[in-house]
Amino acid sequence: MRYFPIFTHIEDKPVLVVGGGEDAARKVRLLLKTSAKVRIVARTLTPELDGLVSHGGIEWCGLDYAPALLDDAALVYVADDDLAQQVSQDAQSRNVPVNVIDKPDLSTFITPALIDRDPVVVAIGTEGSGPVLAQLIKAHVEALLPSSLGGLASYAQSLRGRVETILPARRARRDFWPAFFTGKSRDAFLRRDRQGLPVADRRVD
Repeated sequence: MRYFPIFTHIEDKPVLVVGGGEDAARKVRLLLKTSAKVRIVARTLTPELDGLVSHGGIEWCGLDYAPALLDDAALVYVADDDLAQQVSQDAQSRNVPVNVIDKPDLSTFITPALIDRDPVVVAIGTEGSGPVLAQLIKAHVEALLPSSLGGLASYAQSLRGRVETILPARRARRDFWPAFFTGKSRDAFLRRDRQGLPVADRRVD
């Protein structure tokens, strides 16, 4: 592998987007699914980005890029061909992960194709060799995953304390969770059948 797959924590951290066109807008849409503080610097903005700035969804740092904008950034996306080389060099000199759209040679990270079932997220990457292939794989896998899968994961998280109390033995918990995610509890949750959940009435079966 040329790229090590990793999920990075950017909650409440600044992420800089350089550029104000449609490529920048696509990255902003993705970032707004997180709680990162999205900042943008560009001479012009798409109507979508302009609206996000006006409503406080993202922060517009001004017309002109300056290296100091990277000082506290957790990540930077570059969607401006004229600034690609400079921003990449500035980011790397500060050890800030940088992605220059469509220029992997200037990037230190890439964004994979994502299947979002928050908090379940599946990332599919081809190391830049086949973005279309990644999208085809994404479509295939996405069709296999129920839309409520993330809700099931969140529900399981809410049960962890109760399960640890009822099943203090680690071996018993190891046996319980595979059964929970593959058996009647999962099926009942996906059917939105709360009465069918064995943990809904203080029992864990």
